[in-house]
Amino acid sequence: VQLQAFGGGLVQAGGSLRLSCAASGRIFRINNMGWYRQAPGQPRDLIASIPSGGSTHYADSVKGRFTISRDNAKNTLYLQMDSLKPGDTAVYYCNANVFQYRGAPPDDFWGQGTLVTVSR
Repeated sequence: VQLQAFGGGLVQAGGSLRLSCAASGRIFRINNMGWYRQAPGQPRDLIASIPSGGSTHYADSVKGRFTISRDNAKNTLYLQMDSLKPGDTAVYYCNANVFQYRGAPPDDFWGQGTLVTVSR
């Protein structure tokens, strides 16, 4: 399974970006999906997650500004980021918990990361 993340870039504070993450390969069903971010010298933190069904979860730092969504038919995850702040500058990673075969336990897969830089 491969996860391809894209949509990062340079944006001014107060601006918006939309990240996408497309999953491909041997996929029976995708369970949870999430976005993480890692700033220089910091650990990789979960900022938003979305199960295959049910409610979303957001870290307090992005709640009310970021929106996570997914298109199950396209095996694609999205992150709409509004009201961006310089503190949002980081490499953003997507994660998917994937059942590759019926009856097999799920495995975690990661995208390659996409850099988001927010200038003052």
